[in-house]
Amino acid sequence: MAFEDEQDAGVHALATRLVAGDETALEEVYDRWSALVHTYALRALRDSHDAEDVTQQVFVAAWRSRHTLTPSPSALPAWLVGIARHKVADVRAARARDAAKVAAVVSLPSTHDLHLSADQDVAEQLVVRQAVEDLPDPRRTIVFLAFWEERSHAEIAEKVGLPLGTVKSHVRRGLMKLHEQLEGVRHESR
Repeated sequence: MAFEDEQDAGVHALATRLVAGDETALEEVYDRWSALVHTYALRALRDSHDAEDVTQQVFVAAWRSRHTLTPSPSALPAWLVGIARHKVADVRAARARDAAKVAAVVSLPSTHDLHLSADQDVAEQLVVRQAVEDLPDPRRTIVFLAFWEERSHAEIAEKVGLPLGTVKSHVRRGLMKLHEQLEGVRHESR
């Protein structure tokens, strides 16, 4: 049997064990293809923390959906990359949602709000600035770094020494608070 045939048979057997629920097979799959998945995620997202999160999510998803894999030598790595593509798309969608939230908080009024005077625009900007200043630390610092210094969540986590998930939560909650206060000002001015 040629070396390539032996390798193909080994990958097929590994995939079969994974589908059967063998946890050691998952460990072997991770050891063999985690670098590939991480490299793909890092190139797609350009953020090491997000790439690490995606890599972990891929192997959790692979374990949970192992029954969908049809064992073959080429299917296993392709299947993992396919899961990685979906996880990368999820991260990109979350980033887009965050950007849209920021734009909604600090953007100019929409066309149906053009009746707002220049004084009201200035008032909204002052409310946003004051609302950020009123946020408790570390949320205030995190929101400032995210939106005024335009730093990534990973950069902020490193700078303030908090876990990435905590930083993301602070950004989301800070945006919600800013949105509430801005809506209050808009409602009062009508």
